[in-house]
Amino acid sequence: MAEEKEEVLLFPFMAQGHIIPFLALALHLEKTQKYHITIVNTSLNIRKLRSSLPPNSSITLSEIPFTPSQHGLPPNTENTDAIPYNLVIRLIQASTTLKPAFTNLLRSILVQNKNRKLLVIADIFFGWTAAVAKELGAFHVIFSGCGGYGLACYYSLWLNLPHRRVDPAQEYFTLPDFPEARDIHRTQLPNNIAEADGSDAWSLFQQKNLSGWVDSDGVLFNTVREFDSVGLGYFKRKLNRPVWAIGPILFAGSGSRGKGGGINPKLCTEWLDAKPFKSVIFVCFGSMNTISASQMMELGKALERCGKSFIWVVRPPIGFDINSEFREDEWLPEGFVERVRESGKGLVVRDWAPQLEILSHSAVSVFLSHCGWNSVLESLSQGVPILGWPMAAEQFFNCKLLEEEVGVCVEVARGKSCEVKCEDIAEKIGLVMEETEKGVAMRKKAGYVRDMIRDAVKDEDGFKGSSVKAMDEFLSAALS
Repeated sequence: MAEEKEEVLLFPFMAQGHIIPFLALALHLEKTQKYHITIVNTSLNIRKLRSSLPPNSSITLSEIPFTPSQHGLPPNTENTDAIPYNLVIRLIQASTTLKPAFTNLLRSILVQNKNRKLLVIADIFFGWTAAVAKELGAFHVIFSGCGGYGLACYYSLWLNLPHRRVDPAQEYFTLPDFPEARDIHRTQLPNNIAEADGSDAWSLFQQKNLSGWVDSDGVLFNTVREFDSVGLGYFKRKLNRPVWAIGPILFAGSGSRGKGGGINPKLCTEWLDAKPFKSVIFVCFGSMNTISASQMMELGKALERCGKSFIWVVRPPIGFDINSEFREDEWLPEGFVERVRESGKGLVVRDWAPQLEILSHSAVSVFLSHCGWNSVLESLSQGVPILGWPMAAEQFFNCKLLEEEVGVCVEVARGKSCEVKCEDIAEKIGLVMEETEKGVAMRKKAGYVRDMIRDAVKDEDGFKGSSVKAMDEFLSAALS
């Protein structure tokens, strides 16, 4: 009977923040036992994926040839985690050369399985895969690990570059095809969009990539319709295609990201067990981000000044190799690590911590985050409000959604180069964690959103939540 399974092929972009939601989706689909699932990627990413799969998994991992040195990239550069930000665009451009190998792979699957349908689930950076799938008669969707609202702002900005059409002195502008986002401030633009003029490498890539989505059969979002319907509506009308909110699909795997840093999850849990209910702030900026040395110094002072217990995941600041040794005597206030260790107030962790385990602990009160969507979903699924410090891509707009529309976030800083003062950060930590009107309202709202998320993924006693229904509808459209 195993032969009768429909084929599902997933193709994430080569970045940890993209691969993780794809892996989570693959494992989710595997549970149904209805599909033969293949994840496609370059060899080093496949190697990493292999170590993340449960030992008894039936998921096939398929390598696609890629030689970084042919594209002016250092050897073994197959993931954005391994390169400085300025080379990310080069890896993105190089990824378009995977087209012939990807096309051949689809062809061979279709030839081997003549009577069965093929579903292709591709990354938001792989718009070109839609035309390939269409030509070969496979059902194709884009899977966004981002939320609808954040991605709608990002998509609209790339296609319209509206900040180029207003007076440079004008700080605020609106999005012509997404007025629901109201005013956008220039400081909310990621650097690559702020610097874009329509003929630069990023613009040329994105115009081609994003306009390729119209050949797709729909878009899957790792989000929840109940708090993200405005952004989902943008894509429905823009692409005239169905959109399915199937989230949160979270990856429950633990273990270090493989850079040798990190902390034993058991130690982390023991430390938290000794802390009172809702008394700890967790600080982490995702797998690709860090802040400047001066921002790091101010954040360290703020964490001491506010007097709260904290777990802080640190990486070398901007301008230093993110994978190099962390120099605490240089980048943190003098004696900081010793003081917080002795007082038991703080846990300073190098490079990696078990984020979902920390956020789900009852001692954690708030999450100071870069507002990457994986982190947002993990936080809100546990009812933990957010102090936002967006840094890149659509994070600025995730933060905007959470603060202005959902009411579970306060922005504490913006970007990697803004000036931050320790007293401002400390004040905002106090605002959210203490019994202020704002803090109480935010924590209540975060609890409400947690319940909303739980309802969305509920599938019991004849009740199906919105995300469960959306997944059913998507699979039936794709494979029936």
